[in-house]
Amino acid sequence: MDTKNKLPLDMVYHWETAKAESVYMTQPMGGGQVVEFTWRRAVGEARRMAAYLKSLNLPEKSRIGIISKNCAHWIMSDWAIWMAGHISVPLYPTLNAGTVSYILDHSGCEVLFVGKLDDWDSMKSGVPDSVHCISYPLSPPNDFKSWDDIVAKFPPLEENVQRSGDELATIVYTSGSTGRPKGVMLSFNNLAYAAAGGTEELDVTSNERMLSYLPLSHVFERFVVELGSMNKGFHLYFAESLDTFVDDLKRAQPTLFLAVPRIWIKFQHGVFQKLPKKKLEKLLKVPLLNRVIKKKVLINLGLQHVKFAGSGSAPLAHDILEWYRGLGLELLEGYGMSENVAYSHMTKPGRARTGYVGEPLPGVDVRIGEHGEVLVKSPATMMGYYKDEEKTGETMTADGYLKTGDKGEVDEQGRLKLTGRLKEIFKTSKGKYVAPAPIENKLMSHPDIEMVCVSGENYPQPHCLVMLSEDAQAKLADASYRAELEKSFSSLLNDVNKTVDPHEQLKFMAVVKDEWSIENDFLTPTMKLKRNRVEDTYKPALESWYAKKEPVIWQ
Repeated sequence: MDTKNKLPLDMVYHWETAKAESVYMTQPMGGGQVVEFTWRRAVGEARRMAAYLKSLNLPEKSRIGIISKNCAHWIMSDWAIWMAGHISVPLYPTLNAGTVSYILDHSGCEVLFVGKLDDWDSMKSGVPDSVHCISYPLSPPNDFKSWDDIVAKFPPLEENVQRSGDELATIVYTSGSTGRPKGVMLSFNNLAYAAAGGTEELDVTSNERMLSYLPLSHVFERFVVELGSMNKGFHLYFAESLDTFVDDLKRAQPTLFLAVPRIWIKFQHGVFQKLPKKKLEKLLKVPLLNRVIKKKVLINLGLQHVKFAGSGSAPLAHDILEWYRGLGLELLEGYGMSENVAYSHMTKPGRARTGYVGEPLPGVDVRIGEHGEVLVKSPATMMGYYKDEEKTGETMTADGYLKTGDKGEVDEQGRLKLTGRLKEIFKTSKGKYVAPAPIENKLMSHPDIEMVCVSGENYPQPHCLVMLSEDAQAKLADASYRAELEKSFSSLLNDVNKTVDPHEQLKFMAVVKDEWSIENDFLTPTMKLKRNRVEDTYKPALESWYAKKEPVIWQ
Protein backbone atom coordinates (compact mmCIF):
# COMPACT_ATOMS: atom_id res chain seq x y z
CA MET A 1 0.00 0.00 0.00
CA ASP A 2 1.25 3.50 -0.85
CA THR A 3 1.43 5.25 2.52
CA LYS A 4 2.19 8.69 1.10
CA ASN A 5 -0.43 11.27 2.03
CA LYS A 6 -2.29 8.69 4.11
CA LEU A 7 -3.57 10.19 7.35
CA PRO A 8 -2.96 8.36 10.67
CA LEU A 9 -6.50 6.97 11.02
CA ASP A 10 -6.47 5.79 7.38
CA MET A 11 -3.44 3.64 8.24
CA VAL A 12 -5.10 2.29 11.40
CA TYR A 13 -8.15 1.14 9.42
CA HIS A 14 -5.93 -0.35 6.71
CA TRP A 15 -3.93 -2.57 9.10
CA GLU A 16 -7.11 -3.54 10.97
CA THR A 17 -8.05 -5.64 7.94
CA ALA A 18 -4.74 -6.15 6.07
CA LYS A 19 -2.92 -7.54 9.15
CA ALA A 20 -5.92 -8.35 11.35
CA GLU A 21 -4.39 -11.37 13.12
CA SER A 22 -0.77 -10.15 13.15
CA VAL A 23 0.55 -9.08 16.55
CA TYR A 24 1.00 -5.31 16.63
CA MET A 25 1.88 -4.66 20.30
CA THR A 26 3.46 -6.83 22.99
CA GLN A 27 2.75 -5.46 26.46
CA PRO A 28 4.54 -6.73 29.63
CA MET A 29 2.14 -7.06 32.57
CA GLY A 30 4.67 -7.89 35.31
CA GLY A 31 6.22 -11.12 36.52
CA GLY A 32 7.31 -12.08 33.01
CA GLN A 33 3.70 -12.12 31.73
CA VAL A 34 2.84 -10.38 28.45
CA VAL A 35 -0.37 -9.54 26.61
CA GLU A 36 -0.31 -9.48 22.81
CA PHE A 37 -2.55 -7.14 20.87
CA THR A 38 -3.26 -8.08 17.27
CA TRP A 39 -4.22 -5.26 14.93
CA ARG A 40 -7.83 -6.42 15.08
CA ARG A 41 -7.87 -6.38 18.89
CA ALA A 42 -6.01 -3.05 19.23
CA VAL A 43 -8.24 -1.20 16.78
CA GLY A 44 -11.32 -2.94 18.18
CA GLU A 45 -10.57 -1.74 21.72
CA ALA A 46 -9.90 1.78 20.42
CA ARG A 47 -13.28 1.72 18.63
CA ARG A 48 -15.03 0.70 21.86
CA MET A 49 -13.28 3.44 23.84
CA ALA A 50 -14.18 5.94 21.10
CA ALA A 51 -17.84 4.91 21.46
CA TYR A 52 -17.58 5.60 25.21
CA LEU A 53 -15.96 9.01 24.64
CA LYS A 54 -18.78 9.89 22.24
CA SER A 55 -21.32 8.85 24.89
CA LEU A 56 -19.96 11.60 27.17
CA ASN A 57 -21.43 14.20 24.76
CA LEU A 58 -18.38 16.44 24.99
CA PRO A 59 -18.20 19.56 22.83
CA GLU A 60 -16.80 18.89 19.35
CA LYS A 61 -12.98 18.74 19.22
CA SER A 62 -12.56 18.63 23.00
CA ARG A 63 -9.07 18.21 24.38
CA ILE A 64 -8.42 14.85 26.07
CA GLY A 65 -5.21 14.21 28.02
CA ILE A 66 -3.03 11.11 28.33
CA ILE A 67 -0.65 10.89 31.30
CA SER A 68 1.14 7.55 31.34
CA LYS A 69 4.40 5.80 30.75
CA ASN A 70 4.56 3.94 27.44
CA CYS A 71 2.15 1.07 27.03
CA ALA A 72 -0.22 -0.36 24.43
CA HIS A 73 -3.13 1.58 25.96
CA TRP A 74 -1.36 4.90 25.36
CA ILE A 75 -1.48 4.33 21.61
CA MET A 76 -5.03 2.94 21.66
CA SER A 77 -6.15 6.02 23.64
CA ASP A 78 -4.67 8.32 21.00
CA TRP A 79 -6.64 6.50 18.29
CA ALA A 80 -9.85 6.50 20.35
CA ILE A 81 -9.57 10.25 20.93
CA TRP A 82 -9.20 10.85 17.18
CA MET A 83 -12.01 8.42 16.27
CA ALA A 84 -14.32 10.23 18.71
CA GLY A 85 -13.59 13.54 16.94
CA HIS A 86 -11.38 15.03 19.66
CA ILE A 87 -7.79 16.27 20.16
CA SER A 88 -5.15 14.42 22.21
CA VAL A 89 -2.94 16.16 24.78
CA PRO A 90 0.00 14.03 25.95
CA LEU A 91 1.51 14.82 29.38
CA TYR A 92 4.93 13.61 30.50
CA PRO A 93 4.66 10.85 33.11
CA THR A 94 7.24 12.66 35.31
CA LEU A 95 5.53 16.04 35.69
CA ASN A 96 4.89 17.64 39.07
CA ALA A 97 1.35 18.56 40.15
CA GLY A 98 1.83 22.24 39.29
CA THR A 99 2.73 21.54 35.66
CA VAL A 100 -0.05 18.94 35.32
CA SER A 101 -2.51 21.56 36.57
CA TYR A 102 -1.14 24.21 34.19
CA ILE A 103 -1.36 21.98 31.08
CA LEU A 104 -4.86 20.65 31.89
CA ASP A 105 -6.09 24.19 32.50
CA HIS A 106 -4.32 25.81 29.54
CA SER A 107 -5.47 23.14 27.08
CA GLY A 108 -8.97 22.94 28.58
CA CYS A 109 -8.85 19.14 29.00
CA GLU A 110 -12.26 17.58 29.67
CA VAL A 111 -11.07 13.99 30.13
CA LEU A 112 -7.77 12.42 31.24
CA PHE A 113 -6.44 8.89 30.70
CA VAL A 114 -4.40 8.08 33.82
CA GLY A 115 -2.03 5.23 33.00
CA LYS A 116 1.12 3.49 34.12
CA LEU A 117 2.87 5.91 36.53
CA ASP A 118 5.61 5.70 39.15
CA ASP A 119 4.55 8.69 41.23
CA TRP A 120 0.84 9.36 40.76
CA ASP A 121 0.53 10.51 44.39
CA SER A 122 2.69 13.58 43.71
CA MET A 123 0.73 14.43 40.52
CA LYS A 124 -2.92 13.81 41.36
CA SER A 125 -3.44 17.07 43.27
CA GLY A 126 -2.87 18.82 39.92
CA VAL A 127 -5.95 17.15 38.39
CA PRO A 128 -9.16 19.14 39.06
CA ASP A 129 -12.26 17.24 40.19
CA SER A 130 -14.01 18.49 37.06
CA VAL A 131 -11.75 16.37 34.82
CA HIS A 132 -13.23 12.93 34.06
CA CYS A 133 -10.49 10.28 34.54
CA ILE A 134 -10.15 6.82 32.96
CA SER A 135 -7.57 4.27 34.15
CA TYR A 136 -5.53 1.57 32.36
CA PRO A 137 -4.93 -2.02 33.56
CA LEU A 138 -1.42 -0.94 34.69
CA SER A 139 -2.55 2.27 36.44
CA PRO A 140 -1.82 2.94 40.12
CA PRO A 141 -4.75 2.20 42.49
CA ASN A 142 -7.66 4.58 41.88
CA ASP A 143 -11.45 4.70 41.73
CA PHE A 144 -11.72 5.83 38.10
CA LYS A 145 -13.67 4.05 35.39
CA SER A 146 -11.37 1.36 34.00
CA TRP A 147 -10.40 0.72 30.40
CA ASP A 148 -11.28 -2.99 30.55
CA ASP A 149 -14.74 -2.33 32.02
CA ILE A 150 -15.49 0.28 29.37
CA VAL A 151 -14.40 -1.85 26.39
CA ALA A 152 -16.36 -4.83 27.78
CA LYS A 153 -19.53 -2.73 28.04
CA PHE A 154 -19.49 -0.53 24.93
CA PRO A 155 -20.00 -1.87 21.38
CA PRO A 156 -17.35 -0.71 18.89
CA LEU A 157 -17.78 2.39 16.80
CA GLU A 158 -18.67 0.85 13.43
CA GLU A 159 -17.82 3.67 11.05
CA ASN A 160 -14.32 4.52 9.84
CA VAL A 161 -14.35 8.08 11.15
CA GLN A 162 -12.40 10.39 8.85
CA ARG A 163 -10.52 13.46 10.09
CA SER A 164 -9.35 16.02 7.54
CA GLY A 165 -5.63 16.64 7.13
CA ASP A 166 -5.75 20.28 8.18
CA GLU A 167 -7.59 19.50 11.45
CA LEU A 168 -5.77 19.84 14.76
CA ALA A 169 -4.78 16.32 15.88
CA THR A 170 -2.75 16.89 19.02
CA ILE A 171 -1.31 19.58 21.28
CA VAL A 172 2.22 18.66 22.39
CA TYR A 173 3.51 20.69 25.32
CA THR A 174 7.23 21.48 25.22
CA SER A 175 9.36 20.41 28.16
CA GLY A 176 9.66 23.96 29.52
CA SER A 177 13.44 24.32 29.88
CA THR A 178 13.09 28.11 29.59
CA GLY A 179 9.76 28.75 31.34
CA ARG A 180 6.15 27.64 31.01
CA PRO A 181 5.54 24.77 28.54
CA LYS A 182 4.15 25.92 25.18
CA GLY A 183 1.36 23.99 23.44
CA VAL A 184 2.55 22.99 19.96
CA MET A 185 -0.44 22.44 17.64
CA LEU A 186 0.11 19.62 15.13
CA SER A 187 -2.35 18.70 12.39
CA PHE A 188 -3.08 15.26 10.93
CA ASN A 189 -1.18 16.38 7.81
CA ASN A 190 1.86 17.29 9.95
CA LEU A 191 1.85 13.81 11.52
CA ALA A 192 1.24 11.98 8.24
CA TYR A 193 4.00 13.80 6.38
CA ALA A 194 6.59 13.11 9.08
CA ALA A 195 5.62 9.42 9.30
CA ALA A 196 5.79 8.83 5.53
CA GLY A 197 9.02 10.79 5.02
CA GLY A 198 10.88 9.23 7.95
CA THR A 199 9.98 5.61 7.17
CA GLU A 200 10.70 5.93 3.45
CA GLU A 201 14.06 7.60 4.03
CA LEU A 202 15.24 4.58 6.03
CA ASP A 203 13.43 2.01 3.89
CA VAL A 204 11.47 0.78 6.92
CA THR A 205 9.30 -2.29 6.27
CA SER A 206 6.40 -4.02 8.02
CA ASN A 207 8.87 -6.64 9.32
CA GLU A 208 10.65 -4.32 11.76
CA ARG A 209 10.62 -4.69 15.54
CA MET A 210 10.96 -1.75 17.95
CA LEU A 211 11.12 -1.42 21.73
CA SER A 212 9.20 1.61 22.99
CA TYR A 213 10.55 3.07 26.23
CA LEU A 214 11.38 6.76 25.69
CA PRO A 215 8.27 8.80 26.62
CA LEU A 216 5.56 8.67 23.93
CA SER A 217 4.60 12.13 25.16
CA HIS A 218 7.89 13.30 23.57
CA VAL A 219 7.44 14.06 19.90
CA PHE A 220 10.62 12.16 18.88
CA GLU A 221 9.34 8.79 20.19
CA ARG A 222 5.83 9.46 18.98
CA PHE A 223 7.07 10.27 15.45
CA VAL A 224 9.27 7.20 15.06
CA VAL A 225 7.47 4.63 17.21
CA GLU A 226 3.74 5.38 17.16
CA LEU A 227 3.48 7.09 13.77
CA GLY A 228 6.19 4.93 12.16
CA SER A 229 4.51 1.69 13.25
CA MET A 230 1.09 2.97 12.15
CA ASN A 231 2.55 3.92 8.79
CA LYS A 232 4.34 0.64 8.06
CA GLY A 233 2.49 -1.83 10.30
CA PHE A 234 5.53 -3.18 12.18
CA HIS A 235 5.65 -4.84 15.63
CA LEU A 236 5.99 -2.75 18.82
CA TYR A 237 7.24 -4.04 22.15
CA PHE A 238 7.04 -2.08 25.40
CA ALA A 239 9.51 -1.96 28.26
CA GLU A 240 8.21 -2.95 31.69
CA SER A 241 10.69 -1.05 33.88
CA LEU A 242 14.30 0.02 34.23
CA ASP A 243 15.04 -3.18 36.16
CA THR A 244 13.71 -5.41 33.36
CA PHE A 245 15.14 -3.33 30.49
CA VAL A 246 17.71 -5.93 29.39
CA ASP A 247 15.03 -8.67 29.36
CA ASP A 248 12.65 -6.35 27.49
CA LEU A 249 15.34 -5.71 24.88
CA LYS A 250 16.04 -9.42 24.48
CA ARG A 251 12.32 -10.15 24.10
CA ALA A 252 11.98 -7.53 21.35
CA GLN A 253 15.28 -8.21 19.54
CA PRO A 254 14.75 -4.86 17.80
CA THR A 255 15.71 -4.15 14.22
CA LEU A 256 15.29 -0.40 14.84
CA PHE A 257 16.43 1.16 18.10
CA LEU A 258 16.27 4.70 19.42
CA ALA A 259 18.11 6.13 22.41
CA VAL A 260 19.23 9.45 23.83
CA PRO A 261 22.97 10.05 24.39
CA ARG A 262 22.82 9.20 28.10
CA ILE A 263 21.61 5.68 27.27
CA TRP A 264 24.30 5.08 24.63
CA ILE A 265 26.91 6.21 27.20
CA LYS A 266 25.44 3.89 29.87
CA PHE A 267 25.46 0.95 27.45
CA GLN A 268 29.13 1.62 26.73
CA HIS A 269 29.97 1.87 30.46
CA GLY A 270 28.18 -1.45 31.04
CA VAL A 271 30.36 -3.12 28.40
CA PHE A 272 33.54 -1.68 29.96
CA GLN A 273 32.54 -2.97 33.40
CA LYS A 274 32.49 -6.51 32.01
CA LEU A 275 35.43 -6.07 29.66
CA PRO A 276 37.83 -3.18 30.41
CA LYS A 277 38.29 -0.71 27.55
CA LYS A 278 41.98 -1.43 26.93
CA LYS A 279 41.44 -5.19 26.91
CA LEU A 280 38.50 -4.85 24.51
CA GLU A 281 40.57 -2.65 22.17
CA LYS A 282 43.36 -5.25 22.16
CA LEU A 283 40.96 -8.09 21.37
CA LEU A 284 39.33 -6.11 18.53
CA LYS A 285 42.77 -5.74 16.90
CA VAL A 286 43.15 -9.54 16.59
CA PRO A 287 41.81 -10.39 13.08
CA LEU A 288 40.41 -13.83 14.00
CA LEU A 289 38.71 -12.54 17.15
CA ASN A 290 37.45 -9.19 15.83
CA ARG A 291 34.15 -10.35 14.35
CA VAL A 292 33.39 -12.75 17.24
CA ILE A 293 33.98 -10.08 19.90
CA LYS A 294 31.87 -7.46 18.08
CA LYS A 295 28.98 -9.91 17.74
CA LYS A 296 29.25 -10.93 21.41
CA VAL A 297 29.15 -7.29 22.60
CA LEU A 298 26.07 -6.54 20.48
CA ILE A 299 24.33 -9.75 21.64
CA ASN A 300 24.97 -8.78 25.28
CA LEU A 301 23.40 -5.39 24.57
CA GLY A 302 20.44 -7.04 22.82
CA LEU A 303 21.22 -5.08 19.64
CA GLN A 304 22.54 -7.83 17.35
CA HIS A 305 19.63 -7.54 14.89
CA VAL A 306 19.59 -3.73 14.68
CA LYS A 307 19.65 -2.33 11.13
CA PHE A 308 19.42 1.30 12.17
CA ALA A 309 20.19 2.79 15.55
CA GLY A 310 19.23 6.38 16.23
CA SER A 311 20.41 8.97 18.72
CA GLY A 312 18.67 12.26 19.30
CA SER A 313 17.72 15.11 21.68
CA ALA A 314 21.36 16.11 22.33
CA PRO A 315 24.74 15.71 20.59
CA LEU A 316 26.69 12.50 21.08
CA ALA A 317 30.45 12.72 21.61
CA HIS A 318 32.64 11.78 18.61
CA ASP A 319 34.50 9.08 20.61
CA ILE A 320 31.25 7.31 21.47
CA LEU A 321 29.90 7.49 17.92
CA GLU A 322 33.16 6.03 16.61
CA TRP A 323 33.20 3.30 19.27
CA TYR A 324 29.74 2.05 18.23
CA ARG A 325 30.61 2.31 14.55
CA GLY A 326 33.69 0.23 15.31
CA LEU A 327 31.34 -2.49 16.58
CA GLY A 328 29.45 -2.36 13.29
CA LEU A 329 26.53 -0.37 14.69
CA GLU A 330 26.18 2.87 12.78
CA LEU A 331 24.48 5.39 15.01
CA LEU A 332 22.40 7.80 12.95
CA GLU A 333 21.92 11.14 14.66
CA GLY A 334 18.74 13.08 14.18
CA TYR A 335 17.64 16.65 14.75
CA GLY A 336 14.18 18.10 15.09
CA MET A 337 11.82 19.87 17.45
CA SER A 338 8.33 19.49 18.86
CA GLU A 339 7.42 22.30 16.48
CA ASN A 340 8.08 20.10 13.41
CA VAL A 341 7.25 16.60 14.76
CA ALA A 342 11.05 16.08 15.17
CA TYR A 343 11.07 15.91 11.35
CA SER A 344 14.05 17.97 10.16
CA HIS A 345 17.49 16.34 9.73
CA MET A 346 18.99 12.88 9.90
CA THR A 347 22.36 11.29 9.27
CA LYS A 348 22.16 9.07 6.21
CA PRO A 349 23.84 5.65 6.30
CA GLY A 350 27.41 5.93 4.98
CA ARG A 351 27.27 9.74 4.86
CA ALA A 352 27.92 10.61 8.49
CA ARG A 353 30.28 13.43 9.34
CA THR A 354 31.44 13.87 12.92
CA GLY A 355 29.86 16.88 14.59
CA TYR A 356 27.01 17.08 12.06
CA VAL A 357 23.39 16.05 12.65
CA GLY A 358 22.78 15.00 9.06
CA GLU A 359 20.96 16.14 5.96
CA PRO A 360 17.45 17.53 5.55
CA LEU A 361 14.72 14.89 5.38
CA PRO A 362 12.53 14.86 2.24
CA GLY A 363 10.54 18.07 1.87
CA VAL A 364 12.57 20.01 4.45
CA ASP A 365 13.94 23.38 3.33
CA VAL A 366 16.77 24.92 5.39
CA ARG A 367 18.45 28.27 5.46
CA ILE A 368 20.78 30.05 7.85
CA GLY A 369 19.25 33.30 9.07
CA GLU A 370 20.35 36.28 11.10
CA HIS A 371 23.00 35.58 13.78
CA GLY A 372 23.58 32.15 12.19
CA GLU A 373 20.17 30.81 13.29
CA VAL A 374 18.96 27.62 11.62
CA LEU A 375 15.58 28.16 9.92
CA VAL A 376 13.57 25.16 8.70
CA LYS A 377 10.35 24.73 6.77
CA SER A 378 8.39 21.63 5.72
CA PRO A 379 4.83 20.25 5.59
CA ALA A 380 5.53 18.92 9.12
CA THR A 381 5.88 22.44 10.57
CA MET A 382 3.34 23.15 13.33
CA MET A 383 0.11 25.10 12.97
CA GLY A 384 1.31 27.39 15.78
CA TYR A 385 1.24 27.58 19.59
CA TYR A 386 -2.10 26.97 21.27
CA LYS A 387 -3.67 30.19 22.57
CA ASP A 388 -0.45 32.15 21.90
CA GLU A 389 -0.44 34.07 18.62
CA GLU A 390 2.27 36.40 19.90
CA LYS A 391 4.75 33.56 20.57
CA THR A 392 3.79 31.94 17.24
CA GLY A 393 4.59 35.22 15.47
CA GLU A 394 7.98 35.41 17.24
CA THR A 395 8.84 31.82 16.27
CA MET A 396 7.80 31.84 12.59
CA THR A 397 9.19 34.02 9.80
CA ALA A 398 6.81 35.85 7.46
CA ASP A 399 7.42 33.20 4.77
CA GLY A 400 6.72 30.21 7.04
CA TYR A 401 10.16 29.16 8.33
CA LEU A 402 10.51 27.95 11.89
CA LYS A 403 13.13 29.81 13.93
CA THR A 404 14.82 26.93 15.74
CA GLY A 405 16.85 28.99 18.23
CA ASP A 406 19.91 26.91 17.24
CA LYS A 407 23.00 28.34 15.61
CA GLY A 408 24.39 26.26 12.78
CA GLU A 409 26.25 25.94 9.51
CA VAL A 410 25.76 23.74 6.44
CA ASP A 411 28.56 21.96 4.54
CA GLU A 412 28.86 21.38 0.79
CA GLN A 413 26.80 18.15 1.02
CA GLY A 414 23.96 19.86 2.87
CA ARG A 415 24.85 18.35 6.26
CA LEU A 416 23.99 20.55 9.23
CA LYS A 417 26.32 21.31 12.12
CA LEU A 418 24.83 22.85 15.27
CA THR A 419 27.18 25.28 16.98
CA GLY A 420 25.08 26.23 20.00
CA ARG A 421 21.73 27.52 21.25
CA LEU A 422 21.27 31.26 20.73
CA LYS A 423 19.72 31.60 24.20
CA GLU A 424 22.48 29.55 25.86
CA ILE A 425 25.39 31.54 24.46
CA PHE A 426 26.86 33.81 27.12
CA LYS A 427 29.41 36.62 27.21
CA THR A 428 32.52 36.63 29.44
CA SER A 429 33.72 39.79 31.19
CA LYS A 430 36.24 40.14 28.32
CA GLY A 431 33.31 40.62 25.92
CA LYS A 432 33.81 37.24 24.22
CA TYR A 433 30.88 34.93 23.42
CA VAL A 434 30.95 31.26 24.49
CA ALA A 435 28.64 28.51 23.17
CA PRO A 436 28.48 25.89 25.97
CA ALA A 437 27.06 22.88 24.06
CA PRO A 438 30.14 21.94 21.96
CA ILE A 439 32.40 22.14 25.04
CA GLU A 440 29.97 20.09 27.14
CA ASN A 441 29.90 17.49 24.41
CA LYS A 442 33.67 17.02 24.68
CA LEU A 443 33.51 16.65 28.48
CA MET A 444 30.67 14.10 28.34
CA SER A 445 32.99 11.52 26.78
CA HIS A 446 34.45 10.82 30.25
CA PRO A 447 32.90 7.61 31.65
CA ASP A 448 32.48 9.02 35.19
CA ILE A 449 30.61 12.17 34.13
CA GLU A 450 26.82 11.89 34.07
CA MET A 451 25.92 15.54 33.31
CA VAL A 452 27.79 18.79 32.75
CA CYS A 453 26.99 22.50 32.57
CA VAL A 454 29.44 25.01 31.11
CA SER A 455 28.85 28.52 32.40
CA GLY A 456 30.67 31.73 33.34
CA GLU A 457 28.76 34.80 32.23
CA ASN A 458 30.59 38.00 33.27
CA TYR A 459 33.66 36.08 34.47
CA PRO A 460 37.03 36.32 32.66
CA GLN A 461 36.94 32.61 31.72
CA PRO A 462 34.15 30.00 31.69
CA HIS A 463 33.99 27.05 34.08
CA CYS A 464 32.10 23.77 34.16
CA LEU A 465 29.90 22.12 36.76
CA VAL A 466 29.88 18.33 36.75
CA MET A 467 27.55 15.70 38.21
CA LEU A 468 29.19 12.29 38.60
CA SER A 469 27.76 8.99 37.41
CA GLU A 470 26.12 6.75 40.02
CA ASP A 471 29.11 4.37 40.00
CA ALA A 472 31.59 7.18 40.56
CA GLN A 473 29.54 8.69 43.40
CA ALA A 474 29.41 5.32 45.15
CA LYS A 475 33.23 5.06 45.15
CA LEU A 476 34.03 8.62 46.29
CA ALA A 477 34.58 7.59 49.93
CA ASP A 478 37.69 5.71 48.76
CA ALA A 479 40.49 8.33 49.01
CA SER A 480 42.72 6.66 46.41
CA TYR A 481 39.82 6.47 43.92
CA ARG A 482 39.03 10.15 44.47
CA ALA A 483 42.68 11.12 43.95
CA GLU A 484 42.76 9.10 40.73
CA LEU A 485 39.53 10.71 39.54
CA GLU A 486 40.87 14.20 40.27
CA LYS A 487 43.97 13.42 38.23
CA SER A 488 41.80 12.10 35.37
CA PHE A 489 39.54 15.19 35.44
CA SER A 490 42.55 17.52 35.48
CA SER A 491 43.91 15.74 32.41
CA LEU A 492 40.48 15.93 30.70
CA LEU A 493 40.29 19.67 31.39
CA ASN A 494 43.73 20.13 29.90
CA ASP A 495 42.85 18.08 26.79
CA VAL A 496 39.58 19.93 26.20
CA ASN A 497 41.21 23.34 26.65
CA LYS A 498 43.70 22.47 23.89
CA THR A 499 40.83 22.02 21.42
CA VAL A 500 38.97 25.30 22.04
CA ASP A 501 39.73 28.99 21.47
CA PRO A 502 41.57 30.82 24.28
CA HIS A 503 38.44 32.68 25.45
CA GLU A 504 36.56 29.32 25.73
CA GLN A 505 39.17 27.60 27.90
CA LEU A 506 37.72 26.41 31.21
CA LYS A 507 39.17 27.86 34.39
CA PHE A 508 38.09 24.95 36.57
CA MET A 509 35.81 21.95 36.90
CA ALA A 510 33.55 21.93 39.99
CA VAL A 511 32.29 18.48 40.95
CA VAL A 512 28.93 18.95 42.68
CA LYS A 513 27.49 16.60 45.27
CA ASP A 514 23.84 17.33 44.40
CA GLU A 515 21.90 15.06 42.10
CA TRP A 516 20.36 16.90 39.14
CA SER A 517 16.99 15.29 38.64
CA ILE A 518 13.45 15.94 37.41
CA GLU A 519 12.18 15.70 40.99
CA ASN A 520 14.31 18.60 42.29
CA ASP A 521 13.63 20.69 39.18
CA PHE A 522 17.18 20.64 37.76
CA LEU A 523 15.95 18.70 34.70
CA THR A 524 12.95 19.00 32.42
CA PRO A 525 10.69 15.94 31.92
CA THR A 526 12.80 15.15 28.83
CA MET A 527 16.01 15.14 30.93
CA LYS A 528 17.26 18.48 29.57
CA LEU A 529 19.23 20.60 32.00
CA LYS A 530 17.50 23.73 33.30
CA ARG A 531 20.52 25.99 33.01
CA ASN A 532 19.05 28.88 34.95
CA ARG A 533 18.28 26.59 37.89
CA VAL A 534 21.79 25.07 37.85
CA GLU A 535 23.53 28.45 37.53
CA ASP A 536 21.44 30.10 40.27
CA THR A 537 22.11 27.21 42.68
CA TYR A 538 25.91 27.46 42.50
CA LYS A 539 26.26 31.20 41.90
CA PRO A 540 27.00 32.00 45.61
CA ALA A 541 30.08 29.70 45.51
CA LEU A 542 31.61 30.99 42.27
CA GLU A 543 33.75 33.81 43.68
CA SER A 544 35.50 31.45 46.10
CA TRP A 545 35.91 28.75 43.42
CA TYR A 546 37.52 31.16 40.96
CA ALA A 547 39.80 32.44 43.76
CA LYS A 548 41.11 28.91 44.48
CA LYS A 549 42.90 28.68 41.13
CA GLU A 550 42.64 24.88 41.18
CA PRO A 551 41.70 22.83 38.09
CA VAL A 552 39.31 20.49 39.98
CA ILE A 553 37.12 21.66 42.87
CA TRP A 554 34.94 19.42 45.03
CA GLN A 555 31.75 20.97 46.34
